[in-house]
Amino acid sequence: MRPQLNVLSDDLIAKILGEAKRIMSETGMEIRGEKMRQRLLDHGLKTDETGKRILFTPDVIDAAIASTPKSFTLFNRDAEPFTEIGGNNVHYVPGSSGLKILDHRTGETRLSDSTDFIEYARLCDGLEHIAYLATAFSTNKDIESQVSDAWRLYMTLTTSKKPVVSGAFSEDGVPRMAEMMQMFRADRADLIAKPMSIFTITATGNFRYGEDSCQNLLDCADAGIPVEIVPVTLMGLIAPVTLVGALVFHCVDVLTGLTMAQIARPGTPVIFGGAPAAFHMKAASSPMAAIEAQHLNVAYVQIAKSLGLPTQAYMALSDGKLLDAQAGGETFSSALLAAIAGVNSVSGPGMLDFVLTFSLPKLVFDNEVCGQALHFVKEIKPLDDLPTQDLVDQLMREDHLITSPHTLEHWPGELYLTDPVIDRLNRETWEEGGSMELYERACAEVETRLAKYEPFETDPAIDAAMRDLVKEGFVDQTELPKLPPVPDKPAPQVVAGRRGRAGRRRR
Repeated sequence: MRPQLNVLSDDLIAKILGEAKRIMSETGMEIRGEKMRQRLLDHGLKTDETGKRILFTPDVIDAAIASTPKSFTLFNRDAEPFTEIGGNNVHYVPGSSGLKILDHRTGETRLSDSTDFIEYARLCDGLEHIAYLATAFSTNKDIESQVSDAWRLYMTLTTSKKPVVSGAFSEDGVPRMAEMMQMFRADRADLIAKPMSIFTITATGNFRYGEDSCQNLLDCADAGIPVEIVPVTLMGLIAPVTLVGALVFHCVDVLTGLTMAQIARPGTPVIFGGAPAAFHMKAASSPMAAIEAQHLNVAYVQIAKSLGLPTQAYMALSDGKLLDAQAGGETFSSALLAAIAGVNSVSGPGMLDFVLTFSLPKLVFDNEVCGQALHFVKEIKPLDDLPTQDLVDQLMREDHLITSPHTLEHWPGELYLTDPVIDRLNRETWEEGGSMELYERACAEVETRLAKYEPFETDPAIDAAMRDLVKEGFVDQTELPKLPPVPDKPAPQVVAGRRGRAGRRRR
C-alpha cells in the first residue's frame, strides 16, 4: 500500500457535487465563445430566461463524466509511450505562467528572453524527478506576443523529447501549435492516438468562460490534445472564503469545462485541475502557497478521484521572492501533500512570486524536494525483513548492519541520496568545501547540469517548417530570436549571492 490523504467524507463529497450540479443547471454559465455556445445549443442545452447563460442539466454532466477517460498515456516526441496520467501516478512539472526570470548569475529579476528559455529547457530535460516539461515562462522580451506561445513550444520541441504542458495565449493559438506537434506524427489521427502535450484551459471565474478559453477548448478537442481545466479559485474574492463553498464554485468551473470538452468530442482526455489562491485581506495579494489554497487543492483532488478522473494542481511552489526558508517550507510542504494526495500532474516547481517569476536554482532545488516526496509515497511492503530474527542475530554478532547482505541488497532502493544542492555533509567537510549556502549550491548545480546537456537532432525540414509557422504570425517583427548554441565546454561556474553579490566559484 501507499500513504493516502483524505480530507472529505463521502457524504460531503456527494453534497458538494450535488450543489455544483444544481448551480450549473439553475444559474448556468456564461459561455462567451460563440462557436462553443452554438455547439452546446446544437447539443440540446437550454439557456436561462435572459438567454445569456447556458444551463447544464445533471444528466448531461453525468454523461460527460462517464465519457471522460479515467487515464491516458502521454507519448514523447518520438511517439514512444512516456507515462500514464491517472490513478495515483504523481508527476511533478514546472509551473507555466511566469513573466519574469530571477537571473542566478546577476541576482536581477527581469523580463525573460529566448536564451533564458533554452537554458531552462536544457536544464529541465535532465532533471530526474521533474517528469516532463512545461512552457514555463513567456519570452515576450524578444518575440511578438501573438506568436510567443508557438515560439515557446518550438523551443521546447527542439530541446527536449519529453512531453510538455503548454497552452495558447489567444483565441487562434491552438491550430498553429497543433500543426507543429503533428509534424512529429504521421497525421492528425496519429497525434490524437499518441498525444505529446497537455494544454491548460483556464476558467474565467464568476461563472463565465471567455472567448479564448472556449475556442482553445474546441480546438484542443478537435486536435485530440488532452486538456487540464484550471480555475483560479480566489477564496474570499470571487469564491467563498470557506473551504466547502470554494469547493462548490471550483467544481462548477471544472465540470463545465469537462462537459464542454465531451460535447465537442466525446472521449477527449480531461484533467480535473486548479490553481486556487487565498485572497490576503491585509496585503491584498493572492498567495497560491497559502495553507488554505493547499487544503482546497487536496480536497478537490479527492473529489476528482471519487469520479475516477485524472488530476492536476498548482503545488510545489512558493510565493516568496527568493530561494530562501519561506520558499523551501512552502515548496516541500505542498509537494509532499501533492504526493500523498496522488495528484497526477503537479504544476509548480521552479516558480516564485505568485507564479510570476521563474528561477533555475529553485528548479534544481525543487527537483530534490520532489524526489524526496516521491520516495515517501513508495509502496510499503516487507522486504526480506519479516521475520526479523536473522537481522537481530547479525546485529548482535557484528554490532552493526552496514555490511549485512540485507543492507547491501536493499539500501540503493530504500535510502534516498540527495544531490549536492541539499546539504548532507558534516560541518567539517562542509567548511572544507567552501561553506556554501543553499542558494550558492543551487546556482552551482544549475551550471553543472547545463554543461551536461546532450543535444539531439531535429529533421531540418521540420525545424524550418515550425519556424515558418511562427513567422507567419508576425505583425512587425521580421526575424526570429537567435538561440544560443550548446557550449563546447562548461562555462565558468560563478554563482550570485542572494542579493546579487558575487558568490564563490564551485570548487
